[in-house]
This record gives sequence, C-alpha cells and structure tokens, in this order.
Amino acid sequence: MPMPFRTGRRSALARTFAGALLLGFGACGNAGAEVTKVACVGDSITFGAAIKDRAANCYPAQLGRMLGGDFEVRNFGNSGSTMLRKGDKPYWQQREYRAALDFAPDIVVIKLGTNDTKPQNWSEHGEEFAADYRAMIDTFRALPSKPTVYVCLPIPVFRDRWGITEDVTTREVIPAVRGVAKGAGCPLIDLYAAMEGKGALVPDGVHPNGEGATILAETVAAALREAVPAE
Repeated sequence: MPMPFRTGRRSALARTFAGALLLGFGACGNAGAEVTKVACVGDSITFGAAIKDRAANCYPAQLGRMLGGDFEVRNFGNSGSTMLRKGDKPYWQQREYRAALDFAPDIVVIKLGTNDTKPQNWSEHGEEFAADYRAMIDTFRALPSKPTVYVCLPIPVFRDRWGITEDVTTREVIPAVRGVAKGAGCPLIDLYAAMEGKGALVPDGVHPNGEGATILAETVAAALREAVPAE
C-alpha cells in the first residue's frame, strides 16, 4: 500500500505531484508551481561511479529528467560510504550528508548498505546498522522542511569485490533495511528486485552502467508516483 504524506504537508507537495502527473512527468513544469526538492542520498551507486558521462547519466540525474521541471533532484552520493557510523567511511561524516541536510529537501531517497557488507564493517558493527539507519531517517525528518523519507533496498552484488558480498547483502542487510522501513513507517523502494537478473548492466559486479541507472531512476520515479495522496 502506498505510504501517505504526513498530515499537514499535502498542500504544496500534493499539488506538485498532481501537476507533474497531469503533464506525464514531462520536461515542462507548471508555471508558478512550487518546486519539490528531492535529495538522493547514497554511496557510489548513487554517485554514478563507472558510468560514462556520470553527471548526466547517474540515476539522480535521470530521475530529475523523468520527474520534470516541478522537481529539483540533487545527487548527494559519496563513493565508499557506509550507513554505519563506525564503518570505515561513514556517510555521516561526509560533506554530502551535511549538504543534503542544508538542501532542506521535501523528499529524501536513501540508498546505503552496500559498503556496510564489507567484513571490517558488518562483522565489527553490523548489530548497530538498524539503529544508525533509523537515526538518519529521524535526522532528516526533523528538518524544518519535514521531508518524506524513502528507504531503498540495495541492488544485487553480481560479483563479490572489495569486500562487498551478495551473501551479507541478502542475508543480513536487506532484512535489516526492511525492518527499519517498517518500524519507521517509511515507503520502501525495492531496487534489489528491479535489478535482479540484470548482471549484464553491472559490468564490475557492483556498479550499474548508464542503462542500469535508468532502471534505478524508473523504479524510484514509480515509487514517487504511487505516493500521491488521495484527494
């Protein structure tokens, strides 16, 4: 069931979504419509590592084109980052995290967890993952803009590399992310299912190419469409 926007926020955000839907999420925005700000939070997959012409073809850039002029989508991905605050590169300590907060988004899409599967992260601090994830959700929700926070499942790991493993992704991280989303009442975006069986679009086994990023963008855009509040 689609998750409703929080009471008291449907006004501008609902009108913006409705206007975008009427336009078919085209490139043209409604004159005078209030822009909805979308922050894409994540690691190298959000950043667009290994994608040709990354700035134009990473999933947040493609998402922005899909949503059209009523939306301002920004990429706050930081390569190698973990959700774990005690991980080897915590997203919490990166400038992109502070920039995402300062952006005062209306919507936050979090896609972290892949780097948390590394042994130095999960083996040492995996039991803290859910609490850290919930804390990040709560931090964004506490912003004056009161954003709706979406939680993404990690994509499949088609080849274990750099300590990143499919086993920990499916056996540990994904159940934890599902639990966090349910407990926090966040809409869940299943990027794992969207990319399952599409290893050809992930040449190094971890990072999607431009075509794979298109699938991520389409999946996120679909989730945002489903969240339009009923009148």
